[in-house]
Amino acid sequence: MRKFLYALLFSAAVGSAVAAEADAVYKTAPIDTVFGQGEINPLSKYFTGTSYLQELSDNSEVFNAPISNVTFEPCTRTYWHKHTGGQILLVVAGEGRFQFRNEKPIIIKKGDIVRIPPDVEHWHGGGLNSWMSHLSLMPNNPGNETIWLEPVSDEEYRAEVQ
Repeated sequence: MRKFLYALLFSAAVGSAVAAEADAVYKTAPIDTVFGQGEINPLSKYFTGTSYLQELSDNSEVFNAPISNVTFEPCTRTYWHKHTGGQILLVVAGEGRFQFRNEKPIIIKKGDIVRIPPDVEHWHGGGLNSWMSHLSLMPNNPGNETIWLEPVSDEEYRAEVQ
């Protein structure tokens, strides 16, 4: 009986996670995402809200620098995370938010460049009422890994900006 209950609870937990991803509804961004909006982000388990991913350049042996266009719906954001080799964000459309751990969030908008040093915890996402698209460049490959941490709380996301 105990094994059955554990199996039932495990199935319910897995089913809930899969259902949450399946519940995401594709919406067309009202902003020019420049490089294409892409599909619903396959890494959505590390995001609050719905984001979209368009791979632009993979991590080839020649260039060692993957580039993706990520589009965020309003209030969508990544979890706290860090990159062992750092990250560069180029905001190409809209307005969003960005925060380093233990600092106030900032507003980021089209034309902004955010340089994130290796192993520095941060998050980024759409604005309170606006979509945002950025290019994500992963320098220092091979070996630049993303380490996902906890979700960004609503309080952290909505905190007063600098």
